[in-house]
Amino acid sequence: MRYFLLLALAATACQTKPTQEASTVPAWPAAPLRNTRWVPREIGSQPVSIPDNTQEPYLLLRPEGSAEGNAGCNRFRGEATAEGGDGLRFGALLTTRMACPALATETAFTKALEQTRHYRISGDTLRLYDASNGLLTRLEAVYLQ
Repeated sequence: MRYFLLLALAATACQTKPTQEASTVPAWPAAPLRNTRWVPREIGSQPVSIPDNTQEPYLLLRPEGSAEGNAGCNRFRGEATAEGGDGLRFGALLTTRMACPALATETAFTKALEQTRHYRISGDTLRLYDASNGLLTRLEAVYLQ
């Protein structure tokens, strides 16, 4: 009996209640818009899938105002202009013209970039919006090691 009493006391002593401080998670700092490799995870409401033998699409915005990346099949390059606090516009994107299985994803991705007027960054997520604040694409920051 004494053994069970000690076990019960030990179990009670090990239980802790979370404090207010422990349940408060600090906000993750937002990834910078420029010099971050942004990988699209959704275009419109569709998840991005990467067919075999194709590259993962990505977007890289340079500090001097250029944009470059890969749309899935072809590389692209163009101008990216930040306007005001959250404004962002892409100029005409020059792309290579190779055929591949990810052509539908590529077309949707480059179209989303061309329609972009605003952006929001939350942690490691970049969302691009059109002129009426409709979500065009959701991208995630990928950190290279």
